[in-house]
Amino acid sequence: MRRALVLWGGWPGHDPEQCASIYRSWLEEDGFDVRVETDPQVLSDPALVDLSLIVPIVTMSAIEKEPAKNLADAVQKGVGLGGHHGGMTDAFRDSVNYQFIVGGQWVAHPGGIVDYTVDVTKASDPIMQGLPPNFPYRSEQYYMHMDPSVDVLATTTFSGEHASWTEGVVMPVVWKRLYGLGRVFHCTLGHSVTEFENPYMSTIIRRGVNWAAKPN
Repeated sequence: MRRALVLWGGWPGHDPEQCASIYRSWLEEDGFDVRVETDPQVLSDPALVDLSLIVPIVTMSAIEKEPAKNLADAVQKGVGLGGHHGGMTDAFRDSVNYQFIVGGQWVAHPGGIVDYTVDVTKASDPIMQGLPPNFPYRSEQYYMHMDPSVDVLATTTFSGEHASWTEGVVMPVVWKRLYGLGRVFHCTLGHSVTEFENPYMSTIIRRGVNWAAKPN
């Protein structure tokens, strides 16, 4: 049986505990043995390398060098990493090791909660298959600092209404990548737990974390 670790904590505004419960339910339904933790020190465990998947839901917070290095080593050896929104790309802001794994870092969400469009750029990818070519979304529209090596599956275009200099900027919303032997998946949607009720968002994330997970 594949084993997954869901780590939640940090800023409570992203509903980390409730989101962790959703991931746990999904993953158990999909055949994983799921462990849920709240202390980033769990990432120091040498047995991390035996997991199939790690889901971080830890907005801001901090991670020490040892657990960050152990996480990087585990992913490089094949452990998958996947998650959503600020729980993954606004986690551990001071750790460049962590950001190197993820492939992107949140830096702004002009206007706060706004209406925008998500554009599917790789409809043939199994994670995106069957979704409409674009769909409306209401949430924080994440402006990211991005690793150009990621495989982008969906984007959004900034109107410039809330930050004029961003007009026309096309920004990744969904991406996947390899970090060594490990698969990494991320979706910037999901500011609040209620967004998991959106069938497009929930489909993308559930497929994405399953894609990221190391096979048995």
